[in-house]
Amino acid sequence: MDDATLRANLRRFGLSEKEVDTYLTLLEYGEATASTIADVAGVSKRYVYSVSETLADRGFVEVTDHVVPTTIHALPPETVIDELVRDAKSMQPALEARYTRTEPSADHFEIVKSRVTVLKRIRAFIDDADEELTLSIPLAVIDEVDDALQAARDRGVLVVLLVSGTVELPPELTHLASVTRVWSETMPAMLTVDRRVGVIAPIEMVASAHSDTQAIVFAQEHLGPVVVASFFGNYWPVGREAAVTDPVELPVTAENFWHIIFQATLWLRADADLRATIEGRTTADNERVDIDCRIVDVTQGLIEPTNNSFPVEHSLTVEADGQTYTVGGYGAFLEDIEADRVTLELDT
Repeated sequence: MDDATLRANLRRFGLSEKEVDTYLTLLEYGEATASTIADVAGVSKRYVYSVSETLADRGFVEVTDHVVPTTIHALPPETVIDELVRDAKSMQPALEARYTRTEPSADHFEIVKSRVTVLKRIRAFIDDADEELTLSIPLAVIDEVDDALQAARDRGVLVVLLVSGTVELPPELTHLASVTRVWSETMPAMLTVDRRVGVIAPIEMVASAHSDTQAIVFAQEHLGPVVVASFFGNYWPVGREAAVTDPVELPVTAENFWHIIFQATLWLRADADLRATIEGRTTADNERVDIDCRIVDVTQGLIEPTNNSFPVEHSLTVEADGQTYTVGGYGAFLEDIEADRVTLELDT
């Protein structure tokens, strides 16, 4: 096996590139001090201590820390492999118990000609929302989905709502969404849920049962973000903010980054000092990151006044150990860190 394949296989077991470097260096030395490994692997001694603990937890090495200097000893490869095989086999019954055999699902598109069916699809998607949804809908038909929107918000879904065809939001509708805007003009009904499914329907179709226009229902992971970008780029900016929910109690942990952006914005505007624990990876070299940091600023387009430079730019600026980093959510590439999971708390 060549070196590149060996490294790729080790990464499949969850080792980062630098962890692979450290482990392979240890294999060559058999046993070495942190200083020696740091010099050869090109990493800091502090990093070697951290990585060694991770490798020890995974059964790759042993750390002798009761002597000075601390030494790290590579376990025999056959011992490591045997342990990995035992771990994999021990998981098999539990994995099989959870496994449901299905055929690979195809991307789904549906052309809908019925107003009743379109509203039924919108309501069903809202009922199934887990994390976030964006919806533009005329005031005249919001009563078709108002209770579903409130239920989604109450179970923790980030609900971003644009009500068209009105300059004022009726008081009884201020509780439906996390943030609501209104626009006097009419616009298409547009829904995305968890950036994976949605509906696009002409205004004529949702407003009248006798329209000959058609709507599109989609379930396509690559199309969802495009529709979200269109919503925030073309429609959201023209609306006027009409209602914003109160912030939730902290601490709060979320894998959906927009939840963190929304709550951080609300709390910072209440003059709170915030900290965050961020789990993710660097966008430059895909290295794992787990940092405790202070939140310096938020860039966002959800709540007025917005300060993002393009529609879907939502990021945190944080400070840790004297360094400043920018943090984005899934798919981040402009920021320094792509966050997988964030815990937000008050800095007391």
